[in-house]
Amino acid sequence: MEFSEHIKTANVEDVVLRQPLHPQRKGTLCITGHHLLFSGREEGSSQQVLLLLRNIDAIEKSVENLLGYSGLFSNAGHRERISGSSGTITIKCKDLRVLQLDIPGMEQCLNIAHSIETLSCLDCVSEMYPFFHRPSDLSLQDPWGLSSPERHYSEMKELHDRWRLSSVNRKYSVCPTYPPAVVVPKDITDDMLMKVAKFRQGGRFPVLCYHHRKNGMVIMRSGQPLTGANRKRCREDELLLQAVIDGSDKGYIIDTRSSQQAQQARMTGGGFESKSCYSHWKRLHRQMERGKALQESLIKLVEACGDESNNMDRWLSKLENSKWLSHVQTALSTAGLLAECVERDGHSVLVHGSEGTDSTLLISTLAQLIMDPSCRTMEGFLALLEREWIQAGHPFQQRCVRSAYSHARLLQESPVFLLLLDCVWQLWRQFPLALGFSEALLLRLATEAYSSDYGTFLGNSDQERCSLGVKEKTHCLFRALLRPKEREQYSNPLYEHTELAIWPSVHPQSLQLWRGFFLRWTPQARHLEEAQEEIRNMITEWGKLAVS
Repeated sequence: MEFSEHIKTANVEDVVLRQPLHPQRKGTLCITGHHLLFSGREEGSSQQVLLLLRNIDAIEKSVENLLGYSGLFSNAGHRERISGSSGTITIKCKDLRVLQLDIPGMEQCLNIAHSIETLSCLDCVSEMYPFFHRPSDLSLQDPWGLSSPERHYSEMKELHDRWRLSSVNRKYSVCPTYPPAVVVPKDITDDMLMKVAKFRQGGRFPVLCYHHRKNGMVIMRSGQPLTGANRKRCREDELLLQAVIDGSDKGYIIDTRSSQQAQQARMTGGGFESKSCYSHWKRLHRQMERGKALQESLIKLVEACGDESNNMDRWLSKLENSKWLSHVQTALSTAGLLAECVERDGHSVLVHGSEGTDSTLLISTLAQLIMDPSCRTMEGFLALLEREWIQAGHPFQQRCVRSAYSHARLLQESPVFLLLLDCVWQLWRQFPLALGFSEALLLRLATEAYSSDYGTFLGNSDQERCSLGVKEKTHCLFRALLRPKEREQYSNPLYEHTELAIWPSVHPQSLQLWRGFFLRWTPQARHLEEAQEEIRNMITEWGKLAVS
């Protein structure tokens, strides 16, 4: 398919652009296969705005006829009547920016709107911009990711007595959403793993995601057991979980569904681990919203943030009704529970909900940030995201296809990754010295997950990325962020390494709206950003003076 097929009007002159935090400008609008380019002309200098079409969540268009009289007179002495038309396109972006384009000519306006609507919604992954993006300082021959399951396992020498690296999924035949290599108990054979995979939702059998060096305890994650209404058993699954605790008194299973939801899942073939079959494991239910409920919560919050009525009661009511901060609180408190089980109580934990691709990854990631100082450096945090979200099979393509403005609702959409970043921001705010990266990194990741120049968030699994050639044909975002210039921009100048766990407060008074993201296009947020940049510059200067 040629992108030009969808571009009826490529260039329009005398377009007026209105965008947040900038005065309106007149210039030329150009549309390409992947971008919207506005070139303004002010005092002889060119000012450009480049917008990735994939970043557009929704557009609204209106056209009007212009009727009036010119200053010229006809032979009969009457002024000549003129007619014309113009249109306005309002562009609502996935990063919550709202732009307005005033375009002369009804036909040109409708053509531009049609092109934007079509090109911003192309479903073919291989036609998206990451496959065309070629930055001069990166090479496709560079290693694609930061690590691999094989390398991660090799670095954990203390595991090798009881755990092994299995390549049972090397052709993605056992679990389509797992990577080719996973870490499992040494006593469990590949044949046993294949039987366990048939007993777990989506083939997601229990695998190791974290080893706590202080006490040797581990975090495992999986999909729900498929016990069904007949209470089916899988002896191999029971042996696998028994091998995890290896003679210790007990382990914990944290189910991210309520007890009632888990019971209802049995009616559709799912279920939970029964006490009689898993006697050494204690099951804890912590309900976490997902899917449609989480998406609607985001929509309501963004609507509240866009309310310009300046009515305090209305703002507080809308904020509460969105329930977004309640989701943040639940995620942080469940992650804190997981960390307590491992760090304070000294027990291993298995985490799962239904599929094990959303809230499971959310709380396992947050728990590791709470407990493990190596995950709090910039490189460690990006490696953690790679392990727990990219390699572990979070379906980014489905979850992030639309944001808060789109009117087209798909069942798979859910801002789980955005919720994670919000929770990390709460940690960053409560422990300003403990994390080696800045809020700017979290904002960048929030934007990139929905529309990116890089291939990191393309596809729904490692298998999909391999079949699409993502690792060979696109660049890796995480590696790009670790280049010296980028690293300096996104590092935390106040960072001080600590071996201590960082336990977040989840009291309502301790949690705040992430203004840097949800109010990022307001003057107030810009002032905060400028203040933070000034503080960064001051700290950098102090550091230089201290060295000299």
